[in-house]
Amino acid sequence: MPDPNDDLPLIRQYRDWLQSSTTEGAHGREQFFTEGLVVLDTNLLLNLYEYTPNARNQVLSALERVKERLWLPHQVGLEFVRNRHRVIATRVKSLNDAPNELNRKLREATKTIISASELVQGLLIKYAQDTESSESLRKEISDQSIKDLLDPWRNILIGHIQRLKNDHDLAISTVANGDPVLPQVAELFGERIATPPSPDVTRQRVEEAVSYRFPNKIPPGYMDAGKGSPLTSAGDFLLWEEIITHVAKLPDITHVLFVSGDQKDDWYEASGPGQARRPWPSLADELRERAAGELRIETPKEFFLGVKQYLDVEIAETTYEEIGRAAEAHVSTEITETRAGHFPPPSELATEAYIAAGLKTPYLREQLDSQDRRVFQWWLIGVTADLNRRQSSENERSVEIHAASRASESPGVGWVSGERLLLGEWPYRSSSWVASWFVQLIEKTPEIDRRTLQRLAAQQIDLHTQGR
Repeated sequence: MPDPNDDLPLIRQYRDWLQSSTTEGAHGREQFFTEGLVVLDTNLLLNLYEYTPNARNQVLSALERVKERLWLPHQVGLEFVRNRHRVIATRVKSLNDAPNELNRKLREATKTIISASELVQGLLIKYAQDTESSESLRKEISDQSIKDLLDPWRNILIGHIQRLKNDHDLAISTVANGDPVLPQVAELFGERIATPPSPDVTRQRVEEAVSYRFPNKIPPGYMDAGKGSPLTSAGDFLLWEEIITHVAKLPDITHVLFVSGDQKDDWYEASGPGQARRPWPSLADELRERAAGELRIETPKEFFLGVKQYLDVEIAETTYEEIGRAAEAHVSTEITETRAGHFPPPSELATEAYIAAGLKTPYLREQLDSQDRRVFQWWLIGVTADLNRRQSSENERSVEIHAASRASESPGVGWVSGERLLLGEWPYRSSSWVASWFVQLIEKTPEIDRRTLQRLAAQQIDLHTQGR
């Protein structure tokens, strides 16, 4: 039964903010699935390359049920076709590297057990002069005895890794030579794809994002400020503007269902006391104000559960599990400049990156332990992995932090002209912007390491420019 208070102007105007979670507004959820425009974010499409063949087929079959109401923004289409290779390459690399990483961890376990045994051996001699028990313990807990114990477990783990390789049907060469997923996605959308915005429109939108929305933390996309070039960092906002502009031209569309695995703080409001995490109410306000549409944002798993509920589509529980795992992996691992301060990197990983970069001075070694240098620590971890200076582990967080950017305009607040760096050391002085944290670090770093850091930053720019 409708609440009579809903007609009061104050309550009606701020209804999105007054809901403590999206579930409170779920009474009209079915309409989004049966009548609304459905917009899929890039991460959902790229996840098709992560699924097993059976799960992928079930997901594509489910999407067939909303096929006539799907619409592909240009920004999503561009990111999808450009990043397919990267998704497969990342998975292939993780699975290929897994046996070596597994063996490394088992060697570390062996060293830890031997170290613990040596501790007890020392105590036996020091406090009991019991050399016989100490020697017996040394013989009983040896490298060979530990190997004999660990080998069966190693074989079990290697077997699981091999099964994962066998279950995944896509290789890197697949994308280059007849990608089987791409035509299925293309057929799904048909003619319902956006044409690219004009260069002038794109430029205006990027300028609005960088100069106004990002500094004022207006969702979406402000957490990507400074991520590569201004155009790259504005990707989420460009997508958002496409949605609003498209919906405004469709008088028959009153509901928009946006499906995305991106749950960063520039899409989702931080939860307060007694309040569940929810998409920013201001997003629903903006779509309603500018395009007269009602907005609902759901994660991939929520969306496919809704497809099953409202459109009677059968999806196996194992497929839901794959959908959830793929989405959670995207959310939980990425480190941006904004998030870096909240997640101290593993000290051994920062040290590994320091060595891999070829750094030498005690000053920078000290910065690896400083809470004020976490952005630098994560950047060093990320850039050494990106440039193949070291081998990243399977569970290592991905890092999206850039020390510098080549662009005609500043990527946002906290960036200064490349001319702040020394002539003869920085190759892009007149055509780049440098993160202020990087400048502050460089100014205090001895020359031998200063030049090394600048080379890494320049190589990162080159890598990004190549569109990898």
